[in-house]
Parts: sequence; structure tokens; C-alpha cells
Amino acid sequence: MWMIYTIGFIVSLALALGLTPLVKKFAFKVGAVDVPNARKVHTKIMPRLGGLAIFLSFVITFFLVLPFLPESFSVREVNFIKAFLVGGTMTILLGAFDDRFDLPAKLKFLVQIATASVVVFGFDIRLEFANIPFHTYASVESWIAIPFTILWIVGVTNAINLIDGLDGLAAGVSAIAIGTIAVMAFLMGNVVVALLCLLLLGSIIGFLYFNFHPAKIFMGDSGALFLGFSLALLSLLGFKQVAIVSFLTPLILIGVPLSDTLFAIVRRWMQKKPIFSPDKGHLHHCLRELGFSHRQTVLIIYGIAAFFGVLAVIQSSAAMYNANWVTFVVICVMVFFLQIGAEVIGLIGKTKRPLLDFFARLRMKAGTERGSK
Repeated sequence: MWMIYTIGFIVSLALALGLTPLVKKFAFKVGAVDVPNARKVHTKIMPRLGGLAIFLSFVITFFLVLPFLPESFSVREVNFIKAFLVGGTMTILLGAFDDRFDLPAKLKFLVQIATASVVVFGFDIRLEFANIPFHTYASVESWIAIPFTILWIVGVTNAINLIDGLDGLAAGVSAIAIGTIAVMAFLMGNVVVALLCLLLLGSIIGFLYFNFHPAKIFMGDSGALFLGFSLALLSLLGFKQVAIVSFLTPLILIGVPLSDTLFAIVRRWMQKKPIFSPDKGHLHHCLRELGFSHRQTVLIIYGIAAFFGVLAVIQSSAAMYNANWVTFVVICVMVFFLQIGAEVIGLIGKTKRPLLDFFARLRMKAGTERGSK
């Protein structure tokens, strides 16, 4: 299997390097381009459809290594592979049409629900066990598991779109999250998830060669939706197969887009603006306003994503041994640094800094007491 892992990763990377320029030409030919406007960073017309190169590299490599895979996969693992391929194809087609025709949001949402329903009802992929910190794990009833799984797939599918604002940002954050899942899959002995992660990781890295600043092609909704869908399913299978692993782990994995979304909701609510109204207060916008260059901003967010990845590995490893106190510590550390970071960067607002103001008052009080002595 190690040989298959290595060869699969290299082949998928090489295919992405070869296919991306062809997809770029195809995007221009069919008119799947991104025109700059006031909210966008780029200043010239850019080809989209980059997700198609990632998808094709992944699928072609998978079928190339398929004859060399062991025949000992369980029925559930086979169903998962089929669900991944069918759902991924539906998602990439939706994204490709959106890259070309800018589909209405309601239509995209309905197709995503249909895709998630195919995965759940057609291939019986759903959350089966849950482990709440400081509790023993238990099976989840179908009436809870089915809607929760559909909601999870649709939600994470759209999560990557939220941070797709700078060259290489969404693809790099996705690569870090998928690489983290691969590490945990190896630790758990989950062969299927590890293989799919490595093939997908090679495809993303090959595409990143053309997508990192200055980008020659955008991955578009085809890439953002497909990578979001992939993260949703890989995390779902990876953590339902080992029942003692808490569902907190996949939430940590998408910590960057998830926290950016939550802070955006709070920010707009405090400013009395519609929750879904676009603005330039996202993480990458705030970092650019602080004076960081395009590349520096992307690399900083890569670092934040890697931090979340390390927390996810620690939390999942601890959960395997029922060390629930580690889960509590991870949650506290994550929430603390999220709040501090949001206040420093200005994600909530330029003047809303309750935690930093609290520490400032403590320093002033300590300084006053030392002065009086």
C-alpha cells in the first residue's frame, strides 16, 4: 500500500501539472472567466474552471491505481468510494456550469441538497456514532443522523467558497485540511480515506503551481464546491468508522472558513446589516488592510489552517484513548486564540476588542499598583 500511496500521489500531481494549462485554454474558449469588479482583488479577466483539472487528475489517478488495490475492502468502504465518485461528479458539474453561467443561488442550493441526498440514501453514508466530550459514545438515531449528515455535506461543500478570495488561498487551506485527514487516517489505519486524501492532495498541489500568486487560473466554484464536498465526505467517513472519535474533529479541520463565517455573521449583526450581504471584512481583507502583501496574507492563513490541523490531530488522538480532558483543553485554546486573533485583525470591528481591552486594563492596574508601592 505504501508503494500505491506514493505512486498515486506523484501521478495525480503530474496529471494536474499537465491538465491545468489545457483546462485554462478550455475555460477561455467556453467563456468561463472571472471579470474583475470593486470587491475582487484581481484586475484582469481570469479563467475559472480550475477545479476541473483537480477533479480529472484525481479521478484518472484513482482508476489507474484501482487494479492494484487489495480486494479486502468492506461493503461500506466500497459504497463510500462510489458515493464519493458519484457525488463528486455531480458537484463538479454544478460548479462548472456555475463558472460558465453564474447559476442562481437557489438552484445551486437545491442541487447540493440533491447530491447530499444521493450520498445518504443511495449509498447509505451517514453519521452513525457520536462521542460528546465527557460522555461515552452512542449510536445516532436515523431521524437525527440523516438530516444532520445532509446538513453537514451541504454546509462544508459551501465552506471553502467563503475563503476563495486570494490566489492560492482556498486550494492551500483545503490541501492542509485534507493532509491533516490523511495523517489521522494513517493513525487509525483507514486505508480508503488515506488513499483518497493522498490522490486528492497531489491533484491540489499540482494545481497550486498555477494558482499561487500571481495566479494564472482560478479554481472557481467548480474547485471550491468539489473540495468542500470532498472535505465533508472524507471527514465523515474518517470519523464515523472509529466511533470513539468526537465529531468536534472535522469542525476543527474547517476552522478557517468556519470561524471566518461566524465572525462575519457577528460583524454584520452588530453593524445591523443583512447577514448574507457581502463586505470586505473577511480574514484575508483584514490582513491586507494591516499592510501584508498578497503572498504574506495567504501564507499567514496557511499557518492558521496548519494550527487548526495540529489541534485536530491532538484532539482526535486523545479521543481515541478517551482522554476527554484534552478535548476540553483544545477547545479552550482554540476559542482563546480565535478571539484574540479576531480582535487584533479586526474581524468583528475596528473598535470591538473586549478581551484585548480587558488585558490592557489589567496591565494598567498592575502598573498603578507597582507605582504606588
